[in-house]
Amino acid sequence: MCGDLDEEDGSEAALYARFRTHAGAFINTQAGAAAGSGDLSAYLDRLFANLLTKCVQDSDALETGHRYEAMAAQPLVLARLAGLLAGHASLRDDPLRKAIEALMLGYSEAQTAQAHDHPHDDMHLHGHHDHSH
Repeated sequence: MCGDLDEEDGSEAALYARFRTHAGAFINTQAGAAAGSGDLSAYLDRLFANLLTKCVQDSDALETGHRYEAMAAQPLVLARLAGLLAGHASLRDDPLRKAIEALMLGYSEAQTAQAHDHPHDDMHLHGHHDHSH
């Protein structure tokens, strides 16, 4: 039983570390690429980098055992914010569809990063040994 808890803490730490690595790459790429431009796309890239930076800083400020928990809860707050902002946009712009598409894009980017980090994740799924025989 205690081993299960240690394994869970280890997997959460690994997930958080992967998030930090991926977030750092996004922050460096997007903040640098958008630094000098004043167009809407560059503004949105800077806003993304700023919000991601804030999420990382807030999580990092917590004790080690609570960082993953905070990171895992942040999407709920950001989704609420996205809903609030989208709710004030013109319905002609189909703001809900755009918000959902952006959510799915971010989710697929995280999955792509995970696949690059662990190209043999199926081994982790099938590598569980059953010691009950």
